[in-house]
Amino acid sequence: MTDSPLAFARQAVEVARAALPPHSSRFSRQDFTQHQLVALLAVKQFLRVGYRGLVAYLRDWAELREALGLEQVPHFTTPQKALSRLKKKTPMPS
Repeated sequence: MTDSPLAFARQAVEVARAALPPHSSRFSRQDFTQHQLVALLAVKQFLRVGYRGLVAYLRDWAELREALGLEQVPHFTTPQKALSRLKKKTPMPS
């Protein structure tokens, strides 16, 4: 484990790449990959901030955007909705 948010973000993207396809559907908007969205959610937990706080960090921190491969800063509801979609697809343990 690392204490660096940048190293954590890079690692989160790599883990997500190994586990998920880039997009959930060929018809999706494809503004962000599932890898980026999952990594965003992981970084949110790592930084212990809410969705709006995460977006504020992204706006102010170019190196973090670069580590996540983001060309634009998502709206705060984007990772929120991604989490909702991922929860629907994830089988819950019995």
